[in-house]
Amino acid sequence: MRDLRIVFMGTPDFAVATLQTLVENKYNIVGVITAPDKPAGRGRKLNESAVKEYAKSQDLHIMQPTNLKAESFTEELAALNANLQIVVAFRMLPKVVWQMPAYGTFNLHASLLPNYRGAAPINWAVINGETKTGVSTFFIDEKIDTGAMILQEELAIEANENAGSLHDKLMCLGSNLVLKTVGRIAEGDVETTPQPENAEMKTAYKLNKDNCKIDFNDTLDNIYNKVRGLSPYPAAWCILQNKEEALDIKIYAAEKEVEAHDLEIGKVITTKKEIKVSVQEGYLIIKEIKLPGKRKMDANSLLNGYNFDENAKML
Repeated sequence: MRDLRIVFMGTPDFAVATLQTLVENKYNIVGVITAPDKPAGRGRKLNESAVKEYAKSQDLHIMQPTNLKAESFTEELAALNANLQIVVAFRMLPKVVWQMPAYGTFNLHASLLPNYRGAAPINWAVINGETKTGVSTFFIDEKIDTGAMILQEELAIEANENAGSLHDKLMCLGSNLVLKTVGRIAEGDVETTPQPENAEMKTAYKLNKDNCKIDFNDTLDNIYNKVRGLSPYPAAWCILQNKEEALDIKIYAAEKEVEAHDLEIGKVITTKKEIKVSVQEGYLIIKEIKLPGKRKMDANSLLNGYNFDENAKML
């Protein structure tokens, strides 16, 4: 059995579950690398990453480099004498860093590679209406998410699942997959498989304002999948045209209603308890919504204090 000295790299909550699993299984974590503290909120108070908060609670050695190629950082990293590096939800590493340890640097990615390489694999799997996804571990190479695969595990995506609930399931599945991967490396029993390349591969593009906007001319299924694939963050959005107001609104939860109609696409229909929008094959029923400057609320609560004009439209 190899004596492992591990450096862990990660930033958000998704990475904490894996680090915690490694600590609880008594692996020797000689260093934790995470993002620098960032000012947040009205007071611009410095915010620590979720990984840093956990690492502090375990008295682990923490490094927060701004430049991963800086000599001061690479020297400090080399001095830790790590022989394995594990990356979960961090940034792209320079070659000088990922090739440093004797047993390599591996990454946990929240998709069934080679599909959904990139920044937002959980969101895009739901947006694209996939029925399954999973987690993969692979050794890092020069490109993004292309290295030789070690292990992979599948997970079904429920029909009404959103990105938030899928994130939490994959977080647990991923931490267990990392544990299995580390166990194999410790035993010197790692077999890798090159990632297949094919023209049908789907990409997990970085989310931005353009690709998070709802197109109400799209199919009912595609609109519904976009809402749940972007919930709870960053949230699907559209423009509500209500009398003279044009408001950017966010939709966090919705249901589908298949029904033939001859209404204009995007027309808003309201009752005392329901908000729905006419689309090609029926209606998108809005369950949770947020208007600018307001808190997120259910449709019923919004209807208690907000009036939709009879000609209101979602654009």
